[in-house]
Amino acid sequence: MFTAEKNISDQIDHLFRHEYGKLVSVLTKTFGTPHIQLAEDVVQEAMLEALNQWNYNGVPENPVGWIYKVAKYKAVNVLNREKYKRQYASDVAQQLQSEWTLKPALDYIFTDKEVADDQLRMIFTCCHPSISSDSQVALTLKTLCGFSIPEIAKAFLTHEENINKRLVRARKTIKEANISFEVPIGKALEKRLSSVLETVYLLFNEGYDATSGNHPIRYELCEEAVRLAEIIASNPNTKSTNIYALLALMSLNMSRFKSRVDEFDNVLDLEHQDRSLWDRALIKKGLYYLEMATQQNEVSIYHILATISAQHCTAVDYQSTDWASILELYDMLVQIDKSPIVLLNRAVVLSKTTHPKEALEQLNKIGDSQSFRTYLPYYTTRAELHFQNKEPQKAIDLLNEALKLPLDVNHKDLINSKLRDYSGDN
Repeated sequence: MFTAEKNISDQIDHLFRHEYGKLVSVLTKTFGTPHIQLAEDVVQEAMLEALNQWNYNGVPENPVGWIYKVAKYKAVNVLNREKYKRQYASDVAQQLQSEWTLKPALDYIFTDKEVADDQLRMIFTCCHPSISSDSQVALTLKTLCGFSIPEIAKAFLTHEENINKRLVRARKTIKEANISFEVPIGKALEKRLSSVLETVYLLFNEGYDATSGNHPIRYELCEEAVRLAEIIASNPNTKSTNIYALLALMSLNMSRFKSRVDEFDNVLDLEHQDRSLWDRALIKKGLYYLEMATQQNEVSIYHILATISAQHCTAVDYQSTDWASILELYDMLVQIDKSPIVLLNRAVVLSKTTHPKEALEQLNKIGDSQSFRTYLPYYTTRAELHFQNKEPQKAIDLLNEALKLPLDVNHKDLINSKLRDYSGDN
C-alpha cells in the first residue's frame, strides 16, 4: 500500500509540475489578474482532490484530463457562488456563468493554443514593470511553475520570509494597478522580456542543480524551462536572439545529463564524466539554436554562457578543452555580470590556465560575499584549489565548514568522499 500511495504521490507531483502553471494561467484569465491567488487555490484544491480520490480509486486512465475537468468545474462553482460578491474582469467569466455558453466556453479556453497563449500572457503579467524585479521572478516561479516558497528561497540564496514578502507585494501591486493579462508590444515588450528570460533560466538552474528533493537533477524542471522558452520562441512577437541563446544554453547543458551523476546519484564534474553518454542530438540542437542566436549583432549573458557550454560539448576530451578561449569568454561575461557566482566560475577557469594560487587570490577578493555563506560550490571550489596548491589541511577545513550547511545525503556523501581523498584515506 505504501508503494502504491508513493507512486500516486509521485504522479501528482509530476502533474503538478507540468500542469499547474497551465491551469493557473487559464483561471487567471477567467477570474482576472487581481485574483491570481484564487486561481492558485482552485488548482491546488483540484490536485488535493486527485491525491485523495486516487489513493482510494486508483489513477484514472487520463489523469491530466481528470485534473482539468475537476479544475474547470471548481472554477465554475466559484463563479456561481461569488458572482454577486466579486467583479470579474474577464468576459470568459460571464460566459461560464451562463448555462447556454458554459460548455463551448470551457472547450475554447482549454484548447492547446489558448493554454499556450495564456501562459505567455501570465509570465508577462508577472514581469510587469510595476512589480520589483526580484518579486517578478519570485511570482513567476510560484504561479507559473508551481515552485514552493522554500525552492524559490534556495534559487535566490535568501530566506523564505523574504520570498513570502515579495509574493505578497507582487500580488498587491497587480491588484492595485489592475495589470492587464496580456503580452506587451513595442519597447515595453523588450524591457519585460529580459525579466521573463531570467525567470526561465532560474527555473532551469533549479532543476540542473536541485536544491530540494532526493535527486541532484530534477529533469522535469529543466524540461519545463525549455517548454516555456519554446512557447516564447514560437510566438512571432516574442522570439528574439536572446531566447535562442537561452535555448542553446539549456540544450547544451541538458546534453550532459546522463553523465552528470554516478550510480549513487553523486554529481560528477566535467573531468570525470563519461562523454560517450552525452546526447549528441541535443548538442546538435543546441548548436543550431546558437547559430540562430547569432543572426543579429547582439551579445547577452545567454550568448556567452551558451558559447562556453558549446566549448565543453565540442571538446573531444577534458584534456583538450580550450580553457584559454573559455577564460576570454568569462572576461566578457564579467563586463556584463560581476556577480560573485560568475567570479567564482571564472576563478575555476583561471586555475586551468595558470597556477591555482592566482585563482585563490581572486576568490579571496570576493570571499566576504553573503551569497557564499550557504553556497556549497564556493567551499568545494576553494577546497579543491587549496588541495591543488599543496595545502591539504586548508582544503579539509573548508570541507568541514561545508558539512555544517543544510545539505542532502548526496552532497554530504560527496564531501565526505573528498575529505577522504584530501586526507589520503582509502
